[in-house]
Amino acid sequence: MGHALCVCSRGTVIIDNKRYLFIQKLGEGGFSYVDLVEGLHDGQFYALKRILCHEQQDREEAQREADMHRLFHHPNILRLVAYCLRERGTKHEAWLLLPFFKRGTLWDEIEQLKDKGNFLTEEQILRLLLSICRGLEAIHAKGYAHRDLKPTNILLGDEGQPVLMDLGSMSQACIHVEGSRQALTLQDWAAQRCTISYRAPELFSVQSHCVIDERTDVWSLGCVLYAMMFGEGPYDMVFQKGDSVALAVQNQLSIPQSPRHSSALRQLLTLMMTVDPQQRPHIPFLLTQLEALQPPAQSQHTTQI
Repeated sequence: MGHALCVCSRGTVIIDNKRYLFIQKLGEGGFSYVDLVEGLHDGQFYALKRILCHEQQDREEAQREADMHRLFHHPNILRLVAYCLRERGTKHEAWLLLPFFKRGTLWDEIEQLKDKGNFLTEEQILRLLLSICRGLEAIHAKGYAHRDLKPTNILLGDEGQPVLMDLGSMSQACIHVEGSRQALTLQDWAAQRCTISYRAPELFSVQSHCVIDERTDVWSLGCVLYAMMFGEGPYDMVFQKGDSVALAVQNQLSIPQSPRHSSALRQLLTLMMTVDPQQRPHIPFLLTQLEALQPPAQSQHTTQI
């Protein structure tokens, strides 16, 4: 279950025989907290994700998230530095030590630009999209799907390179649904684990006999692309107004006209947002399209974000 962890002098912990100093709280979710810590052995900053585990199932899910991280050694997927389980009386906390990205997430970048009345350029979008696709390609190649891709789950490195995070919702890529009970179970799982405004149409009303595959991620990727192009997800306002996202995603997305975007980029978005999952492209096809659209390498230094 990982290495022993102990709380030492005030504000420090030891993980894998290395001492880390608590700096500040970065954020919190329903049953998890993220703290900024500094490694006293190397002076580097890390994000320490602490998951409260009330039951055995919680501990198994936290262990599984750590295992998902360990599957990958890819520049566009967040690596796990260390993992351990700490007992607190009858309860446990799972601790995931992760690299800290001071630039924050892709959503932070989109928001900062929007506050100034700006948007990502098409060159920036194409480079980001290519790297995100490469991360997804690696996940799909292992037989998994991310299932919760969104701008807040994409970190940005110092040079603007995107890194996929939050692998806790990852699941088997290809799911053969055979019967109404399995369909309802999967639908309920998606309602809990897949963010509603980035959730693929086929996960809102799972059919009794169907195949759900990794192209749920392609839909979510389309929503991410839309957010990069227009400063908000295509269904963010639908959700915020209290309207039905489940109904909205059943209709082909209407893409606003903008002189900032080429017809090729708009066509890519249209392909990703195909309602019928069997007609939606796979990641390798999108990678081929994106590689052909990349601007010349010599201009790369001007398009970093």
